[in-house]
Amino acid sequence: MIDQLKNIEEELNQAEIKTSEELAIFYKYFLSKKGKISLLLYDFKSLPAENKRTVGKPLNLLKRKAEELYDAAKEMLEGQSQENSRNFLLDPQKIEIGARHPISVVKNRIEQIFRYMGFGISEGPEIEDDWHNFEALNFPPDHPARDMQDTFYLEKGYALRTHTSSVQVRVMETTKPPIKTISPGRVYRNEAVSARSNSFFHQVEGLHIDEGISFADLKQTLYSFVSSFFGRDLEVRFRASYFPFTEPSAEMDIFLGTETEEDKRLTKGTGWLEILGCGMVDEQVLKNCGIDPNKYSGYAFGMGIDRIAMSLFDIKDIRDLFNNDTRMLNQFVAE
Repeated sequence: MIDQLKNIEEELNQAEIKTSEELAIFYKYFLSKKGKISLLLYDFKSLPAENKRTVGKPLNLLKRKAEELYDAAKEMLEGQSQENSRNFLLDPQKIEIGARHPISVVKNRIEQIFRYMGFGISEGPEIEDDWHNFEALNFPPDHPARDMQDTFYLEKGYALRTHTSSVQVRVMETTKPPIKTISPGRVYRNEAVSARSNSFFHQVEGLHIDEGISFADLKQTLYSFVSSFFGRDLEVRFRASYFPFTEPSAEMDIFLGTETEEDKRLTKGTGWLEILGCGMVDEQVLKNCGIDPNKYSGYAFGMGIDRIAMSLFDIKDIRDLFNNDTRMLNQFVAE
């Protein structure tokens, strides 16, 4: 068998593989099941033990050498095939530099600020049942409060969510306090489309529930957010308001001034722009979600991302955010 090994090694040394056909012949001749090396391996099994010690090592080296020759030739031929398939006469492709959508820019900044303040992020379904979207939040059936949110109703009691407060309900139902989370996402309202409103938009709602939480904690959290997002010199005010799921409730305004026509238009001539609603979570909402209001209290807030983006980037029509017009989107630097 040693002589056979020497003969096969000489054949390997003389083998030339320049084409795919020659590669296939090489494999069939040396490495296939009926190839010379495979047949030697089959005969090796029947050798006496003392002969196996002499033949085993050179036989393995021979097999490895044949495999390496095959692999090297295959890699070379594949590389040549790819090189030949290229057309070097074609013009190089222009690589477009992408950009973040204004909504994504604002959403990411808001999330970053609240993460820094210890808030987690929660998400939930955009198609909601009546309980999570309305009833758990003190919107009972046929209550006038539902008129505040014209809704896209679906079959079997489902609807497109009108706020991400539904996510907060799910968190309260499944998580034991303390709870500290924000819920960003797209929401839907059956509203007339105009320069200032759309039938869908984006919100970030926040929730903090623990022992001893007060309205002072809410105000400090929102002051910290506004100073981080808009700048420390911005003037802020709270106005009493009404929401079914918070009591007391308020709206937060920032002062833009009336120096420019754009400021007058955005603020309806007052200089003040509403950016969010907030309040202390109603005791009944806590009960609905299985939280003891005698032990825990909490605050909630919600803001619209779209209008903040319009103010930040001087976008005059909310529809421009969703028209997929690359001329508008290309104005924003990639992040």
